[in-house]
Amino acid sequence: MTRNRKPGRAAPPPLDAAALERLALRYVERFATSRAKLADYLRRKIRERGWEGEAADPDALAARLAELGYIDDRAFAEARARSLGRRGLGARRVQDAWRQAGIEAQDTAAIRPDVDERAAETALAFARRKRIGPFALAASDRPRREKQLAAMLRAGHGFAIARAIVDAPPGASTEDIAAEFAA
Repeated sequence: MTRNRKPGRAAPPPLDAAALERLALRYVERFATSRAKLADYLRRKIRERGWEGEAADPDALAARLAELGYIDDRAFAEARARSLGRRGLGARRVQDAWRQAGIEAQDTAAIRPDVDERAAETALAFARRKRIGPFALAASDRPRREKQLAAMLRAGHGFAIARAIVDAPPGASTEDIAAEFAA
């Protein structure tokens, strides 16, 4: 790949097992990641730079780093769920992020009840951020409420809680909504 190189600069040498391990360690040092994301990164580097020596197995290297404790898929999934929850994104969006990161089903099954328990809290956080329902400055007309409902659904919230928040008048008590939808 010469598109990012400066003219006259030599191509980097092909990777070998030691170089691949150094790349993997540097990546997990810099970024929170999952085994699947690390393996994808390593495959991309092999594709970009080429390979020299015996066949490479990025999945095995990622699994070995996980055994050593450098990668923890469950901790990564929990952190991602908390981060998305603070932004006000719902369970569907969290599940999409887990799927994209390659988190396995047994790890997500352990965390899913906590995400479901915080559904009302994250929906209200989204509504606060977007000034929807009880956080609006003035009552919304029907077309605006429909757009707000669509925004909440795209954010991954369930229809029932989104409808309850959108239909709440400005200044309404959020404790009632949170109590109604608490898991």
